[in-house]
Amino acid sequence: QVQLVESGGGLVQAGGSLRLSCVASGTTSSIKTMGWYRQAPGKQRETVAVMLNSGSANYAESVKGRFTIARDNAENTVYLQMNSLKPEDTAVYYCNVKVGISWMNYWGQGTQVTVSS
Repeated sequence: QVQLVESGGGLVQAGGSLRLSCVASGTTSSIKTMGWYRQAPGKQRETVAVMLNSGSANYAESVKGRFTIARDNAENTVYLQMNSLKPEDTAVYYCNVKVGISWMNYWGQGTQVTVSS
């Protein structure tokens, strides 16, 4: 079992920045990936950025060059630095980890990010 606690969402004007944090606890030694997903109203949840244990990261095309994912493995924490935010980035952002040989998904409670134009 892994528990995830997110923080850092909020309201920001277009062009602004926010930093999301997610702390994992529990069976963290079996974590394979840590990442961020988002879901806007009326849309499906989509991948934003995912980082493997190796440190390599994958980003959605829509956020490349603006968002940066980082991990602190010692603190079992994953961050998402979001710069040059756009109104279309407005969504609930969810932290995700994949754990164990079955790559089981665990999700955070979600944090609202709202970008005003």
